[in-house]
Amino acid sequence: MRAEDGVGRYGERLAARRLGEAGMTVVETNWRCRAGEIDIVARDGDELVVCEVKTRRSTRAGTALEAVTPAKLARLRRLAAEWLRAHPGQRAGAVRLDVVAVTLPARGAARVEHLRGVS
Repeated sequence: MRAEDGVGRYGERLAARRLGEAGMTVVETNWRCRAGEIDIVARDGDELVVCEVKTRRSTRAGTALEAVTPAKLARLRRLAAEWLRAHPGQRAGAVRLDVVAVTLPARGAARVEHLRGVS
């Protein structure tokens, strides 16, 4: 496993914990299909939440939030539709795209930011 993969997985664990603290239920993590991967699928009441997690050690190459481009959001919308097709029993009142940005400084605690409804 590459070091970047370990950092990403750690960020995803922090993100899942943050979503749980916000009252959401994590349904699935790292769901894959031919079209790509969804980092976290969660429920927030009757809403299905497709969550992209971006983890960075620094902002030298830009912030984690800047890495979520319109093209990435469009792909997440397609992946959400694929997830719903693959899980026909999982009805949703609405589907929402969220982003959790995790910054891991050289010292101190990680900073976790949760942006709701970014689409």
